[in-house]
Amino acid sequence: MIQIDGVGHSIGGETILSDVTMSLPKGGVTALIGPNGAGKSTLLGLMARLQPLQTGRIRFDDLDVARTPTARLALKLAILRQEMPLGTRLTLRDLVAFGRFPHHRGRPAPQDRAKVEDALALFGLGDLAHRYTGEVSGGQRQRALVAMTFAQETDYLLLDEPLNNLDMAHARHLMRTLREVADRHGRTVVVVLHEVNYAAAHADRIVALKDGRLAFEGPPGEVLTAERLSALYGTSVAVRDVEGRPVALHYA
Repeated sequence: MIQIDGVGHSIGGETILSDVTMSLPKGGVTALIGPNGAGKSTLLGLMARLQPLQTGRIRFDDLDVARTPTARLALKLAILRQEMPLGTRLTLRDLVAFGRFPHHRGRPAPQDRAKVEDALALFGLGDLAHRYTGEVSGGQRQRALVAMTFAQETDYLLLDEPLNNLDMAHARHLMRTLREVADRHGRTVVVVLHEVNYAAAHADRIVALKDGRLAFEGPPGEVLTAERLSALYGTSVAVRDVEGRPVALHYA
């Protein structure tokens, strides 16, 4: 379980998060949604200790994020940030292999190499594993980065806008793969998404932030209503039921 209690964060005197409190059960896919500047990426970064926690407390199971040694935390959670600078002379296999470092500490064993190959296969990158990051598309690099977090073999995966640079087909494939990661591999996936319909189709839980505060949370079918989405994004959003799932009509 992820327990977030009274988390607040400010930058240069500007409040980014204010008294965020929630409990996310272990397992499944949780989608963080909300308008730009709502605090989604900041919250994810605090959960992974990319920034020091200013107020409040965050725990993953029995581990307090602020107090847990980095080496142990890296075996509990993996994070994909929005911006991940990469060298162009790095193969996709090498990139995915970075996810194994918390386990082997620079001395990879056959089991580490096997985990890398499993991750490449799961994310449809086996045929591209020998290619350099500078030779593949942005979407292929993005899939390799997500595969790297999977190869880290942690209980929790925190993914900040992993659908960046992905077209419709590859975005759908990635979301289906994340469902498989949760359902077949027993991982807990927390993912920041801008397209609310991907959240509706693939997530078990929705957490919505606005102005640094928790706006609402719950199962997609219960919380993704026209009233709530319109208030969340400050624009008119119609919602229709399609095969038992809410679909937001927000393009017109």
